[in-house]
Amino acid sequence: MGEEVEAQEFTRADRTRHREKIRRNLDVFARMLREAAFDTDDPMCGLEVELNLVDDRGDPALKNAEALALIADPDFQTELGQFNIEINVPPVHLHDDGLTRIEEHLRGDLNDAEAKSSQVGAHLVMIGILPTLDEQHLARSAISANPRYSLLSDQILDARGEDIAIRIAGAESLDTTADSIVPEAACTSTQFHVQTSPDQFAAYWNASQAIAAVQVAVGANSPYLLGKELWRETRIPLFEQATDTRGEELKAQGVRPRVWFGERWITSVFDCFEENVRYFPALLPITEDEDPLEVLEAGGTPSLSELRLHNGTVYRWNRPVYDVTDAGPHLRVENRLLAAGPTVVDTVANAAFYFGLVRSVAESERPLWSQMSFSAAEENFHVAAQQGIDAQVYWPGIGQVRATELVLRRLLPMAHEGLERWGVATDVRERLLGIIEQRCLRGTNGAEWFVGKVRARSGEDRWDALRAVLLEYRERMHTNEPAHTWD
Repeated sequence: MGEEVEAQEFTRADRTRHREKIRRNLDVFARMLREAAFDTDDPMCGLEVELNLVDDRGDPALKNAEALALIADPDFQTELGQFNIEINVPPVHLHDDGLTRIEEHLRGDLNDAEAKSSQVGAHLVMIGILPTLDEQHLARSAISANPRYSLLSDQILDARGEDIAIRIAGAESLDTTADSIVPEAACTSTQFHVQTSPDQFAAYWNASQAIAAVQVAVGANSPYLLGKELWRETRIPLFEQATDTRGEELKAQGVRPRVWFGERWITSVFDCFEENVRYFPALLPITEDEDPLEVLEAGGTPSLSELRLHNGTVYRWNRPVYDVTDAGPHLRVENRLLAAGPTVVDTVANAAFYFGLVRSVAESERPLWSQMSFSAAEENFHVAAQQGIDAQVYWPGIGQVRATELVLRRLLPMAHEGLERWGVATDVRERLLGIIEQRCLRGTNGAEWFVGKVRARSGEDRWDALRAVLLEYRERMHTNEPAHTWD
C-alpha cells in the first residue's frame, strides 16, 4: 500500500484509457499463465508486519516520519497513519531454517528500530488495533505524507459520496462516522506470503480461505476500538467498513465491497484478477507507457503495473499477488487476516501454523473446499473474528465444533505434516506449534489477555485502564515470551 504515487486528479479520459489498458494487462496475464515460465522451482515464504507507535504514556505517537528517518532501514516503510510503520522481512526458504531466520531477523530489526525511534518519543507496539486511539487520532490530519494515501482517501470518499459509517456491535457498541479512510490506519496486520505455481495457486488460495476462521480464532489480538470492547478481532469489521466505497443504496443492489472475503472457490489465479477488473472501478487510474504485449513477445516479462496497482486497492483477506524479480514472474498468496503480535515469537508461531496448515490442506487428496460451501467458510470467518478463541465453527465431517478443539485434535497434526513437507526441522515445528497448542489448551491469546486485564480495572476510568494495560503489554512484548505465559 505504501507504493509512491504523485498527487494528481483524474479525468474521464484517464479512466477510459486506464480501463482499456488494464483489460490489455488481463489478456496478457492470461497468455502468460498459458505460456510463461513462472518461478516455481523452490517456493519461498515471507511476511510483513505493521506496527503502531506510542508515546511514553501509551497514547498514539504521530511520528512515523521522524521515526523512519532515524531507523534509516529500507525494510521499514510508512503506512497510512502517522502512528503506523511497516517492516518487510526478506523472503526465505522454509527448508533452510527459514522460520528461525525470520524470528531472528524480526527481533533484531525491531529492537534496533525501537532504540532509534524512542529518541523521538515513539515506541513500537505489535497489536492489531491500538487501544488508546481516540477520535482525534483518526482525523484526516493523521494521514502519512505519501501522496498515495490522501489520493486514495479522496477517491474512496468521492466514490462513496458521503462520510464513512463505522458501526460495530460486540460486547459494547460503537457508532461513529469518518470523513477520510484514516480509521483503516487503526488496523495493523501481519501478512504472510506463500509462493505457488500457477497450477497450485487455486488450491492454496482456497485452502487459505477455508482455514481463515481458525487462524483468526487462535490469533485474535484487536479487542478495543475508540475505548469500546467490541469483537475479539475488531480489525475485521473495521477494515471492511473503513474503505467501503458503497453507500446504502449500492449495498442494497448487491455491489461487492472492496474489502472482500470473496464469494466462491476459484479454479485459477486468473479468477481473482478477472473479478477485480470486472467488479471494481479503479481508485487510482494511473496508466504507464509499457505495452505488455510488446514486452512479452520480445521475450521480456511485463510488469502489468496497472493490474498490480488495481489489485492493491481490492482488499481481499487472501490476496493474489503477481510480482516480477530477477528470477522472472511469480505468484503468491498474501494471507492478510491476522493482527500483529503480541510478541515476535507469537507472530512467527502464527506463521508456522499458517504455512504448515495451508500446505497440508492445499495438497490433500480430497480438497477441503469440496466438502464445505464457500458461505460456510465466510460465516466461520466472521464468527471467529467476533468470538475469538471461544468461537464455534462449522467443519466438514464434524459439524459445529469449538475452534480450539478442532485445532488440537485435527489441525495441529496437519500443520506439523505440512511443515515437515516444507522441510522444517522437528524441534522448530514443536516449539512454534507448541505455542498454538498452549493457547488452545489455556484459552488465552492476545485479545483474551488484554480484555481480562482491562476488566480487572473496571473501577478505573476506561482510558486510564487502557493506557495502563497497554504499557504492561508493551513491557511484556519485549520479553518475547508468548502471551499465553504472561499470567
